[in-house]
Amino acid sequence: MASAADKNHESGVEFFVEDDGSITARDLETGLARGGETKAEALSQLAEVLALQEGGGEPIEDPDAFLADELGIDPDDVEAARDENGELPDFLQ
Repeated sequence: MASAADKNHESGVEFFVEDDGSITARDLETGLARGGETKAEALSQLAEVLALQEGGGEPIEDPDAFLADELGIDPDDVEAARDENGELPDFLQ
């Protein structure tokens, strides 16, 4: 399979070893990054977030239930943080 790259546009993935030994994979085109204990795990996490960025995934019907059930975050804590900081945390925007 042949491919061509735009010479003015970076593409690919770079890996960084963090101070704690974990690995971060960063997509050069989008700047998105995710980490894991291994390169494979970091790359898998990055692939998932890139798919979501491109419109993949399913909508969340009940955000409070999702926070509690899937992420183990108390929705009341999110509300308290919003009241304290004036907005939602970045990951919820």
